[in-house]
Amino acid sequence: MDNFTFTRELRLVTPSHFSRIFDRPVKAVSDHFTLLAKYNDLTHPRVGLVVAKKKEKTAVGRNRIKRIARESFRLNQHALPNIDIVVIARDGIGKVDNEKLNKQLNKLWKKIALRCEQSLKK
Repeated sequence: MDNFTFTRELRLVTPSHFSRIFDRPVKAVSDHFTLLAKYNDLTHPRVGLVVAKKKEKTAVGRNRIKRIARESFRLNQHALPNIDIVVIARDGIGKVDNEKLNKQLNKLWKKIALRCEQSLKK
């Protein structure tokens, strides 16, 4: 049975975790999110979130976006390889409803997993 928790081990916490991914990542882009990913040496995927104040002015809006992204990752983590992912919010994300954001994220998890596997074969 799969464990759907979201523990500290599933998060990118330190700046060094993030900076490693920004160096030549695999990308997946949608209207409201950019995902950057890179393989890690662990047995599970990890996620980090970046929602800039420039993209969503209110703290409530930024927290809503992060909550949606965390929940989507938590439900899809077992379909992902052992990669580190940084989810970056793009312009106009605050005006989009939760259902549309969830659909975009679900597509992006599949896309980033496929692209990471393809980059490994190269």
